Amino acid sequence: MKRKHFITTILVGASSGALLSSCANESAGSKSETPSDSSQSNTESQTQVQSDELHAGLIVHSVYFWLKEGITAEEEKEFLVFFDELRKVPGPKALEIGKPAPTTPRPVVDNSFSYFLLVTFNNMDEINTYENHPDHLAASEKFSKYWSKVEVKDAILM
Repeated sequence: MKRKHFITTILVGASSGALLSSCANESAGSKSETPSDSSQSNTESQTQVQSDELHAGLIVHSVYFWLKEGITAEEEKEFLVFFDELRKVPGPKALEIGKPAPTTPRPVVDNSFSYFLLVTFNNMDEINTYENHPDHLAASEKFSKYWSKVEVKDAILM
């Protein structure tokens, strides 16, 4: 049960960070503030974004990719086009990619993956449509030649 709680906490933290970062960047571009107002305003807007963007029932689709050993820089660049293809598939509320963070090594941390995909959906219908969409399936088949392993972890926020 502790592991399940830990994984849920990590998923919520990862999705919060991605959503807050993207929303904070959008709101920062639309406001003109003095530096002293910025800190308070950012905290307030992040709190608002968190409560608006993260809600019970939100589906968090986390995908970890391990690229094949020995692929060239050019092949890795080609692999990244995969994420552009996924952005064209209907359904996701948000779609963000990342790489392993240089966090402190601990027994519970696995930073051995090459890339991370975080996709959020408002409901089960949206994720089911996304996962079975012909463009998603075609992109997965086309770019699978670049990875040796993929792990998918889905969660519903409570």
